[in-house]
Amino acid sequence: MTNRAGTQALPSDLIDIDALVKAYYDLTPDMSVPEQRVVFGTSGHRGSSLNAAFNEQHILATTQAIVEYRALQGITGPLFIGADTHGLSRPAQETALEVLAANGVRTLKDSRDGFTPTPAVSHAILAYNNGGHADEADGIVVTPSHNPPQDGGFKYNPPHGGPADGLATNWIAARANELIEAGLVDVKRTNPEGLIEEYDFLEHYVADLENVIDMKAIAESGVRIGADPLGGASVAYWAAIKDRYNLNLTVVNPEVDPAWSFMTLDWDEKIRMDPSSPNAMASLISKRNDFDVLTGNDADADRHGIVTPDAGLMNPNHFLAVAIEYLFANRPGWRQDARIGKTLVSSSMINFVADGLGRVLWEVPVGFKWFVPGLVDGSVGFGGEESAGASFLRKDGTVWTTDKDGIILALLASEIIAVTGKTPSVLYKELTVRFGDPAYARVDAAADREAKARLGKLSGEDITATELAGDPIIAKLSHAPGNGEAIGGVKVETEFAWFAARPSGTEDVYKIYAESFKGPEHLKLVQAEAKKIVDAALQA
Repeated sequence: MTNRAGTQALPSDLIDIDALVKAYYDLTPDMSVPEQRVVFGTSGHRGSSLNAAFNEQHILATTQAIVEYRALQGITGPLFIGADTHGLSRPAQETALEVLAANGVRTLKDSRDGFTPTPAVSHAILAYNNGGHADEADGIVVTPSHNPPQDGGFKYNPPHGGPADGLATNWIAARANELIEAGLVDVKRTNPEGLIEEYDFLEHYVADLENVIDMKAIAESGVRIGADPLGGASVAYWAAIKDRYNLNLTVVNPEVDPAWSFMTLDWDEKIRMDPSSPNAMASLISKRNDFDVLTGNDADADRHGIVTPDAGLMNPNHFLAVAIEYLFANRPGWRQDARIGKTLVSSSMINFVADGLGRVLWEVPVGFKWFVPGLVDGSVGFGGEESAGASFLRKDGTVWTTDKDGIILALLASEIIAVTGKTPSVLYKELTVRFGDPAYARVDAAADREAKARLGKLSGEDITATELAGDPIIAKLSHAPGNGEAIGGVKVETEFAWFAARPSGTEDVYKIYAESFKGPEHLKLVQAEAKKIVDAALQA
């Protein structure tokens, strides 16, 4: 924590947007430098143009690779494309349109020439593919999500509407790098004017919200809602939601600025649109007594933050637990065997909630992509991540979105208040009375590239410890219990606590997630011993 965390950004904190865009076109990536190659993480290719990690050549090649990939998969329907408010998003979208048009791909962009949230693109793909067409649609979202203003991001969503899996992204990244190394000679591009169709993402998405959220209950209750897009793509959506459903809703900050001059600084004094961060959400938290609930979304609106008068900013795990208990008790149209999906680094409070509901818990590795099949067929009612990303089914038990949807999670907080008369934070306190009050945190530990590679391949059998913070170890996992997929690290459990260790994809650290139902002091012991246990396994 630094001394300026949570304070208003100063002019010296802001990036030069003109220089950022100029670098996008002017700088050429050096393919001998790993950081300047196309690499798809859990949410697409990301980087800054200023260090040649996200430049025109990357987007030309990646879009051409997506065109070739969809051809190999027999995808012949339209491609929906949307972009968020980052400074590099519009230039990257324009580049992609040139390639898509030249390759004859039927492409649909926003008819309002506005910004498009990730869930609106997922919704559009699914709406088309469930509409009885003979072909299938897919999509591209140009966004680095909550990352700082200097970053750009480029995601591919196949016909299931959610994040592409590793097989797809590995192929696309490898082909894109081949194209760049060959001088882009096989990349087609043309002026896209007159070759691109339009689609009203906002109208289709907002009009359909009443089928996933009880909008009537929210309107009739008069819940006082403050919605902060945090300068992101949801800004016009919140205004439209207010008008269509006659909600007592105020868009507390309608400003869009690609430098994000209005933001408060995150823990490391960087500008980051993270709605789960108390520092990034400081200005919203200061308004907590002016509304019944305040909500925030990141730049592409796939994450949510919930602020209540009685608790301030809720821990994402806390809201996920409350949301799950409420939804499974108030959605009679869902299948009786619909499972509760969580990533294995999310709170064990969700495990207790699932047991209390008599529902099957489905625990998967980090990455929203794992929830996609279950959301598509209705066998998973809710899928959520500890990083404040989640989505859930329509009232009738059919799929809504297969990518994270921060808008419906934010609206759900208002529905919960309207129906129960209690804030989500009060309901979470009730859960702690029933199940205990866990302490949860994530910390980083130093690790070089080789150590991270070893960690990613560790087996539970490599953990030799038999105790953790005074309690016997009862499980050592390297694969998720829900689907048997590798977690890219390890998870160690006792009766009262657990930790998971995973390598960072972007920094020379590994992440230690930990939770204790014995309180904060015990959590510190768990964290300290976790590092010793993991370091011993890596050295062995």
